[in-house]
Amino acid sequence: MIRVRFACGVLTAAGLVTAACALPAEHATGTAPVAAGMPVAAVTQPPPETLSPLYDQALPGVAGKTFTSALVDFPPAARAVPHRHGNAFVYAYVLQGTVRSRLGDGPVRTYRQGQNWVEPPGAHHVLTENTSRTAPARLLVIFISDTGAKLKVEAPPG
Repeated sequence: MIRVRFACGVLTAAGLVTAACALPAEHATGTAPVAAGMPVAAVTQPPPETLSPLYDQALPGVAGKTFTSALVDFPPAARAVPHRHGNAFVYAYVLQGTVRSRLGDGPVRTYRQGQNWVEPPGAHHVLTENTSRTAPARLLVIFISDTGAKLKVEAPPG
């Protein structure tokens, strides 16, 4: 029988530090302890989306309501935090890429370039993410909201 054993070392790649070490057979269960002083890679959050307002106008003849259009850009692998749009009626149109979305307890839906959806006032948007890890996604979003109200308010599930 041939027995091979590697020495522990530290490997640096693209600015991330990870431990590289072959474990003896007694640690093959996957529960080997981490050596003191060994660097541990940090868990990163997906990048956020950005909302860029395009046009904002009080609706003539509809007291207290405002029309707002905006572009929402999702870098690759971006995910929005769960949120609500207050009492706004929301229309979203996919200009570029593919976006996965879920409202409340409803099904997860995938929208591609040229597709759209609406969100009723008070809807809880629990998932909004760019499905691609390499390409951006972009939405055109229209809000009919109460004048002066925030367009997006973080709202964790639960």
